[in-house]
Amino acid sequence: MSTLYVVPTPIGNLEDITLRALRVLKEADFILAEDTRTTGQLLKHYEISNQLISHHIHNEHKSVERIVDQIKASKSAAIVSDAGTPSISDPGFLLVRACIENDINVVCLPGASAIIPAIVGCGFPCDSFIFEGFLPHKKGRQTKWKAIAEESRSVILYESPHRLVKALKEMIEFLAPDRQVCVAREISKMYETFHRGTAQELLTYFEETPPKGEIVIVISAKTKANKND
Repeated sequence: MSTLYVVPTPIGNLEDITLRALRVLKEADFILAEDTRTTGQLLKHYEISNQLISHHIHNEHKSVERIVDQIKASKSAAIVSDAGTPSISDPGFLLVRACIENDINVVCLPGASAIIPAIVGCGFPCDSFIFEGFLPHKKGRQTKWKAIAEESRSVILYESPHRLVKALKEMIEFLAPDRQVCVAREISKMYETFHRGTAQELLTYFEETPPKGEIVIVISAKTKANKND
């Protein structure tokens, strides 16, 4: 039976890849990559020379049917994103769904993700949390903030460094200046940092120190102390 392997790749340190992931990438008949240049560097580092096929957000709708046929004709294929786990704010969902609909076995490997280090390292309760990915840029953004303001679980967001200050200002407007927030930057990379404090404190800091790199935001749950947020 043909198989699609969903393979997480390092979000920073190349040592974060698992031994199983390396074996799967070596044995797969071909590898689907969000950016063949980025994945090519990873494969070169680990001396893997399998065929790379481009599969990204701009071509996935058009290429899914063709790729499903290719997987059916092969024994196995692997899909990777530039960093982390495919389908989590990255391409992959459409292909996974199509493979399931076409009776292709789908095997998801555990591995690197920015979500888990961020929630564990933030210091907020992590027995229950919600991941919202990237917030809408325009339509529906205010509605989402209002829902987050009432959320009884910790909330994890992805954000661009260019929009972090805007996001913090919106937290102050829709949540409260004293809502506890953690901004995790460059997780698993050389300059990894965790900035913890109130929304107002972090806004002041990042207005003076423009952020760079990959950003994960964790917002504390609504509590009795901030019931009037």
